[in-house]
Order: sequence, then structure tokens, then C-alpha cells
Amino acid sequence: MSRTYPASLPCLCANLRRASRALTQRYDQALRPLDITITQFTILQALSLTGVVSQGRLAEILAMDSTTLTRTLAIMSKHGWILSEPGPDRRERRLSLSPAGRRKFQAVLPHWQRTQAQLRARLGPDRWGDLMNAINHVALAVTD
Repeated sequence: MSRTYPASLPCLCANLRRASRALTQRYDQALRPLDITITQFTILQALSLTGVVSQGRLAEILAMDSTTLTRTLAIMSKHGWILSEPGPDRRERRLSLSPAGRRKFQAVLPHWQRTQAQLRARLGPDRWGDLMNAINHVALAVTD
């Protein structure tokens, strides 16, 4: 059974949050057999791209509040996926992927790629590209 939503809510934030919740559910469902959430995978992905990064910078990259990021990193550290070392400033934490985190990322990557491909096929390549550009423009517009 397919769901129907109103064509649009009058609020940009409400529409984006609705889409975000629906996407999160789709990705979480795809990744559930691998015992990882899309939020955790996104952090692994960001760390795979940045290498060593401060926790503050990671929060900026992901536009995540500090409390949510700290809570998620604690869970990931218990799994052994994240390395955390003090930075030059004692208050700063420097984060990177552990060897187990790299293995987890590589194991999950094909499942994530399959979900991406399914969504890209449903949206079509032009709409996919337009949507990715629009979302990035929104993120830049509200964080400057």
C-alpha cells in the first residue's frame, strides 16, 4: 500500500523534516541486518572522507548538535568503530576510524549503495541531481 501525503506543507522545514524521517526509515531498514543505523553509517562515512577530525568540526560537517553527536559517538566507541584522542587543546577530541570502523564501513557500504541506487532509480537521475543540489544549497543558506 502506498502512502499519500499532501502535495506540500506550507513550511520548508516541515517538508524537509518529513522527507528526512521517511529517508531515515528507509535507510535504517536496509542497514538493520548489519546492526548499524544510517546516522552511525553517516559518521563512519564522514570520518572515512576526513581522516582525523575534531569532534566540533565533525558536528559542523554533519550539522549535528553536540549532544546527539556525543551520544552516537559513545555507542560507536563501544562497538570499537571510533578512535578518540585528545587534541592540542585538552577540551578538543580528535576522532578517526579504528580498523574495526573501517571494516564496518566497508561491510555496510554495498548495502548503502544499493539503497542509494534504488532511490536514484525511483526519482530519476535528473530529479536526483536537482534534489542533491537543492539540499546542499539549503544547508549552505542556513549555516552561513
